[in-house]
Amino acid sequence: MEKKPYPICCLGAGYVGVPTMAVICEKNPDIKATVFDVDEKRIAAWKSENLPFYEPDLEDIIKAKRDKSLFFSTDAEKSINEADLIYICVGTPTKTTGIGAGMGTNLTYIESTARMIAKYSKTNKIIVEKSTVPVQTSSYLEKVLKANAQPNVTFEILSNPEFMAEGSAIRDLRKPDRVVIGGKDTESAQKAIEILKKIYCWVDDKQIVTTNLFSSELIKLTANAFLAQRVSSINAIAEVAEVTGANVHEIARGIGLDSRIGPKFLGAGIGFGGSCFQKDLFNLIYLCEWFNLKEVVAYWKQVVIMNDHQRKRFVMKILNKMFNNITSKKISVLGFAFKKDTSDTRESPAIYISDYLIKEGAHLSIYDPKATKETILRDLQALTPNVNLEKQVTVVSNAQDSIKESHAILILTDWDEFKELNLAETYKIMEKPAYIFDGRNVIDQKEARKIGFETYSVGTPLIYNSD
Repeated sequence: MEKKPYPICCLGAGYVGVPTMAVICEKNPDIKATVFDVDEKRIAAWKSENLPFYEPDLEDIIKAKRDKSLFFSTDAEKSINEADLIYICVGTPTKTTGIGAGMGTNLTYIESTARMIAKYSKTNKIIVEKSTVPVQTSSYLEKVLKANAQPNVTFEILSNPEFMAEGSAIRDLRKPDRVVIGGKDTESAQKAIEILKKIYCWVDDKQIVTTNLFSSELIKLTANAFLAQRVSSINAIAEVAEVTGANVHEIARGIGLDSRIGPKFLGAGIGFGGSCFQKDLFNLIYLCEWFNLKEVVAYWKQVVIMNDHQRKRFVMKILNKMFNNITSKKISVLGFAFKKDTSDTRESPAIYISDYLIKEGAHLSIYDPKATKETILRDLQALTPNVNLEKQVTVVSNAQDSIKESHAILILTDWDEFKELNLAETYKIMEKPAYIFDGRNVIDQKEARKIGFETYSVGTPLIYNSD
């Protein structure tokens, strides 16, 4: 008898769900994965040649596995009922209204997904909580599922947080540092854990960490909080370096060689962005406030405060160097995604820096290799709903158009192509004095100053920044 593929379903066709399912299908020839989403346009895009977002190597896997072992669907009943294991990969945005607004997590999509699972499940299911959620969400999920389950249908809930970074998601999934699986200390839960471990067949068993449910949920928040803390810490030292004549990049290398510290996330710049760090920090802070852990709240809040300060500080350097006069001046913004190799702009420092400059009256010419014009204008309009962006913002398709006749260049994303700018030719097509404000440390400051640029780089001694 021919062996049938093990059926799994992913609820949510976003940055977590699709890459996860793509790599699972790549590594498991005996698995059939269906990605479901209520957004018909998004599912249609995943079925087309124009995928909804860019991620290195993702397109190649989609084309190889689509309609063979990887499927995309808007049919909730069929997707759920046919699966033995269901990943929950829906959004968990920060609340915008009510108690906890701006910090607490909105679990609307989690609850609606649980109700949908219960409604369409005719057989027992393993539910894998993949979305980043507040600690103890698994208990809430279990309560909703049990209260709405069909007769004789049971659910085993596991927590399996994601640790992939945008821009390297496929690489992170193929070679993860670890896979965390949380479950109850019951016989049925342990059996479910063993099933899930087999799905990650390409991962060494030593790298699979099993915990209780709440520990697994808190591991995700803690990991992002620690990484965000490192970014704010090195940015705090960057400010010290500038005024003392030290160089933060030399400092980062010096401390990064310490095996207890390591070199990662020690790049000083314009602060962290992306969909996770700030959201997860606020989630952790709100959790601590809920339990009245005042000192812990104050500690983690300072990481966010430092991040905001770094963005504002960068803008103040621009204003100070340009004599507090950028009204009607063309400013070239190179990079809008929160980091290279992704089209994602969520919480990108570029959004907030651009917003400050728009309010100062500057004319921005923005170029990013992957972020779309629609996304860029949407992000900026959200912060300046009463401003006519057409008068102050132009989104262009190449760096040269952005730079031409500009008074200053801001490098806000570390795309590789910005490292290869021909500085001499760039200088020729700009207004004088010509400024470069390098928020990502991608250009040679000494070379730029020799050519004639006025420069500023985060963490470089002020005495070496040209005046």
